[in-house]
Amino acid sequence: MKTNSPLLIIAARPLYWVLFAASLWVLLRGHNAPGGGFIGGLLAVAASSWLASLQGVAAAQRLQGLAPLPLAMLGVLLALVSGLAGPLFGQPYLTHLWYGPLSTVLPFDVGVFLAVWGTLTGFIYPLLEAEEETA
Repeated sequence: MKTNSPLLIIAARPLYWVLFAASLWVLLRGHNAPGGGFIGGLLAVAASSWLASLQGVAAAQRLQGLAPLPLAMLGVLLALVSGLAGPLFGQPYLTHLWYGPLSTVLPFDVGVFLAVWGTLTGFIYPLLEAEEETA
């Protein structure tokens, strides 16, 4: 659903970056609190969907970097690998370890962020592409 509104066309990219920055803030702020990766991923989906609905899916995919499926797979892989730190130190799988301010929680949340972003844009982009074709 590309638009012809000059105001929305001009505002699309700056608002994309505002939403995406908010998603990163929630991701990083929430890495010590539950849900930072998931909620941050949802905000990234909102940013990508916003841009895709106004400027087309191709514009959103260029800013996303990776296609949705590889992005989701990378996220799941990162989340799974971050859980291996526990068994390496004699703890159960997905036991998060801390070394001063560093922990294995942040890579896990980044993995969740990428998995949510990739999975949901993988569902949304084809719907928007179908709408573009019929318009």
